[in-house]
Amino acid sequence: MSKSFQEISAQQLAEALQTDITKGLSTAEAEARNERLGLNELSRENPESLWSILLRQVNSLIVWILAAAAIVSFWLEDTIEGFAVLAVIIINAATGFILEYNARESMEALRKLDTTPARVLRDGQIDEIPSERVTEGDILVLEAGDLIPADANIVQTNQLEVDESALTGESVPSAKGVDPSAAEAALGDQHNRLFKGTAITSGNAKAIVTGIGQATELGKIATMVQQAKRTATPLEAKLDSLAKVLIWITIGLAMSFLVVGLIRGEETKQLIETAVALAIAAIPEGMSVVATVALAYGMLRLAEKKVIVKRLSAVETLGGTNVIFTDKTGTLTQNKIEVRQLHFPAGDLSVILHPEKAGDEAMELTGEDAGLSNSREFALLARVGALANNAQLTSGHSNRKQIGDPVEIALLRFAQAAGVDLEDLGSNYIRKAEEAFSSDTRIMATLHESAATYYVAVKGAVEEVSELCDWKNDTERKSELEISERMAADGLRTLAFAYRESAQMPSADFTKEEKLIYLGLIGFLDPPRKEVTPALMACHDAGIKVIMVTGDHPATSLNIAKQVNLVQPDEQLVLTGKDLQSFNFSCKTDQEKMLKCQVFARVNPAQKLDMIDFYQKQGDIVGMTGDGVNDAPALKKSDIGIAMGLRGTAVAAEAADMILKDDSFTSIVKAIGQGRVIFENIRKFIVFLLSCNMSEIFVVTFAGFLNVGNPLLPLQILFINIVTDVFPALALGVGKENVKLMQFTPRDPKRPVLELKDWRRIVYYALVMTLCVLGAFWFGTSQLGLSHQEGNTVTFYALSLAQLLHVFNLYSGKGKFFGNEITRNKFIWHAHALCILILLATYYIPFIKQMLSLQDLDMLSLRLILAAGLFPLLIIQSVRFFSSGKLH
Repeated sequence: MSKSFQEISAQQLAEALQTDITKGLSTAEAEARNERLGLNELSRENPESLWSILLRQVNSLIVWILAAAAIVSFWLEDTIEGFAVLAVIIINAATGFILEYNARESMEALRKLDTTPARVLRDGQIDEIPSERVTEGDILVLEAGDLIPADANIVQTNQLEVDESALTGESVPSAKGVDPSAAEAALGDQHNRLFKGTAITSGNAKAIVTGIGQATELGKIATMVQQAKRTATPLEAKLDSLAKVLIWITIGLAMSFLVVGLIRGEETKQLIETAVALAIAAIPEGMSVVATVALAYGMLRLAEKKVIVKRLSAVETLGGTNVIFTDKTGTLTQNKIEVRQLHFPAGDLSVILHPEKAGDEAMELTGEDAGLSNSREFALLARVGALANNAQLTSGHSNRKQIGDPVEIALLRFAQAAGVDLEDLGSNYIRKAEEAFSSDTRIMATLHESAATYYVAVKGAVEEVSELCDWKNDTERKSELEISERMAADGLRTLAFAYRESAQMPSADFTKEEKLIYLGLIGFLDPPRKEVTPALMACHDAGIKVIMVTGDHPATSLNIAKQVNLVQPDEQLVLTGKDLQSFNFSCKTDQEKMLKCQVFARVNPAQKLDMIDFYQKQGDIVGMTGDGVNDAPALKKSDIGIAMGLRGTAVAAEAADMILKDDSFTSIVKAIGQGRVIFENIRKFIVFLLSCNMSEIFVVTFAGFLNVGNPLLPLQILFINIVTDVFPALALGVGKENVKLMQFTPRDPKRPVLELKDWRRIVYYALVMTLCVLGAFWFGTSQLGLSHQEGNTVTFYALSLAQLLHVFNLYSGKGKFFGNEITRNKFIWHAHALCILILLATYYIPFIKQMLSLQDLDMLSLRLILAAGLFPLLIIQSVRFFSSGKLH
């Protein structure tokens, strides 16, 4: 078939698909097509095996080096040391495995949409079958409340409206008909087509199935979700890069030490033991655990703020995000229709409803002529909107249950706010007849009897309603048409209203029997969420670019963008999906236009992926918010996918990295702030860990080159790394929030975790600790007559104490030593108390003491340990004081 489905008539389609519109397929033919075409279900992506997840946890260079160190330890018959290193590997692998165990569910939510039954014509009879048995050429029988089981073309319809918001982003239900659509029509404009997974809000229809399973629009999105692979998050990539640096440092030091030792003729076993010690010292075994805990603590903080994070690294990623793509419907707007503007021939009124209030406070009116709110025309307009209406509101006020078309519900809420008692209105105006809305007439009319009077209420498209009204001249009518076009350009959906009263019962054709009296226009809008504007301002202050990407109408999208201050009031640039089709993303002119535009409308899921990919290639960290099925691929493709929890679909939630339980854009800003705090904390504890690890490397290396023996054993280094280093690092990782971080632009994603100035600080800190600790080792063994084993014990405790106190060197430049974010952090003090208890346990518990090869010490040795532990802190703070003039 050369033409697309939306271009051809129902009869032509029936002939092409070899089906009978009145009888449907035969049971035999349907079964044959099921065999040939497959079932109407989405393909299942094979989940990653548990073994694959586990293998990934141990498939890294750092793990390989640790494993090699363990093997060498066993070969040298240092079994305790070998098992200790293996324990570190197992703990890290188990942590990563548990965190990734639940990462295989994205497609399950999509398959849940396939569980509904479907009614089809088979052998001329209506038959209810499982939706997966629906096949191409079936005639669907649909009515209000049905979930559409497959893509189809309409062959017969009656007042059909479909909620396609999850697929297209349109907040208003789409009216459907049988007339073919244009070949280039976007999904939201294909009015003769129905799509799998969308829901019928009103009316009924019959339709020919044109696509099933993966061939549906929903299936195409499912395929994109499968194919949209996540790249490593910025934090993961930076930590991997840092790990590679550490590995090269390890290899370089170990090899140089071995070569120098062999040249000097030293014992091979001793050289290998020292190389193992260097390997263990160079790798901060606790870094991944500390990073995990820091991120997890951030997750708990965000959970208290209604933000659920599914992936730990997503917290930090959001902190580095500098571009956010946001959907309009349900994210920037409330995803509900409200009366926003009234136009009368005598003037205009703007409307803001306050459903939580009662009486005169339930509605706020502003406009050219405030007197209109008390006019007869105002009261008539509210009454006509409530009479030409099939929706229902139950009793109650703030929590009224609503049933029916969203536009008609909005009219009832407006009528209530205007003082109309809906129950009295129904009792006093008895409905006698109705002319239902259709795509041909484009009006809805009702006939009511009130006392001895007959009342006609009409609503519909201004072109059709105005044709039925009495006008002084044609200029008046044309003026109303122009005003309707102007309101539409402002992003409003408009309906015209008219009425007539008569003493006699009208005929069956009651709308055309006599001319109607024109009342005016009502403009409807999906209102913006109140908290969005300040949240967008906070993003602007934080250097984050926010871009609206929606499937809705361009004028509506731009109007909402202006209302929430996403763009300037005079902004006119809107790019549509049709514009993007002709874009060349490698063309400089098109790139500049893309980067300038902040509102994209009528965009399909594939184009959202292209836009995210474009910005990612620019070097940006891209966040994506959304709530619909159409957002799922983009949520997965982005660096950080953010789904709405209240109005969002299960598909979007499963594809996202984090979920907003309150659907509030403000929560995104809070999450960004938390992400920035976490990254700063991570950077701080990495500086701490690496300066500690480098001091261990220097102690072993300098002692080796000086040929004074090995002042630290491999198991002692491992103990320091995973116990006395980790707890202070954890305390740094869970530091409190810093609101000032949101006053700066995001970190350049191309910048590493540690910059050159950080490496200089690390080397400086390590050298100071090394000189003090090695000085204590030398003084103890050469001046105090300590044995090598006793000197080794002094070095172990001195370095442990120096590293514990080193955490107080890491406060920010503007703090004071006795009143900064480090000393105010209660977790720091808890960590130090715990570490001191652990160090005391290593001395007083015989088993641990023997395992670490520690010796008894006299009081002079204890003083030496205290001096060597305190001196690095005193030296670093003294240099800081004299270099800046004060402790800051």
